[in-house]
Amino acid sequence: MPRITLPTPETMSPEQRRVYDKVVSGPRGRVQGPLRAAIHNPELADRWQALGALLRYDTTLTRRQAEIAILVTGRHCRSPFEWYAHRLEAEKAGIGTAIIEAILAERTPEGLAEDDAIIHQYAVELNRYKSVSDVAYARALARFGERTVVELTGLIGYYTMVAMTLNAHEIPLPEGVAPAFPLPQHAELR
Repeated sequence: MPRITLPTPETMSPEQRRVYDKVVSGPRGRVQGPLRAAIHNPELADRWQALGALLRYDTTLTRRQAEIAILVTGRHCRSPFEWYAHRLEAEKAGIGTAIIEAILAERTPEGLAEDDAIIHQYAVELNRYKSVSDVAYARALARFGERTVVELTGLIGYYTMVAMTLNAHEIPLPEGVAPAFPLPQHAELR
């Protein structure tokens, strides 16, 4: 059960409906995940969806590279919904089951192509240490250049925000979908 109400198109204000229609008519094709919470503030939801669309569809990162970074972030943040949604996207981007399962187990996948390995290491370090080692940064910079490294960092930060929103509001998985791992539980907060 979500912790907040999740407006439907029928219950939305005109401002909410404008953002909803914009998202549905765009590359996402639907409103799901964190936008279901953000829509409570239509201006926030509109800016959120614009940033998300930029980071997902209009950077120098390939779909494969972006999905590796998103999976690492979703797993690190322990966000079942983010993992569910981006596992599907990763499969569409051609990422094999062995790589996905290794990321799920929080292991470095074996046999990664060099570009994928650089992206994976960068995402792991940024999530784990909240920064990136000189070695990992230099590798990413030498291979991809400044623009892509900035975009990769922004993508990871954005999906951290997504994961926190999904987790805090307990946005549910689609009916019949079992979580790949449980939401973080903090007994002292319950």
